[in-house]
Amino acid sequence: MLNTFLRWIAYALAIIFIAWLIPGISVEGFLTALLVAIVMALINAFVKPILQVISFPINLLTLGLFSFILNALLFMLAGFITPGFEVDGFLSALFGSLLLSLMALCIEKI
Repeated sequence: MLNTFLRWIAYALAIIFIAWLIPGISVEGFLTALLVAIVMALINAFVKPILQVISFPINLLTLGLFSFILNALLFMLAGFITPGFEVDGFLSALFGSLLLSLMALCIEKI
């Protein structure tokens, strides 16, 4: 239980860092970042698997590169759903999702 709570906080801090680092991504505060972490977890748990199955043929044709586009679109979806979290443009979403994926590798080691 404590481990899950620490990961949740770590993801929120990662989202704040990404918003600070990448222009075009903004988050209002720590509570908003916590909400974004929950929304991203729900999107990755329920929406992403369905979209991966649907987009399998194009992902196969692009040798997996379409996964980057799918992750960026889901990052933009989180920005659309969550009040106080804004993602302006596809490139910001692409870099933000890439950076969040890299940071998630470190966070999951906790």
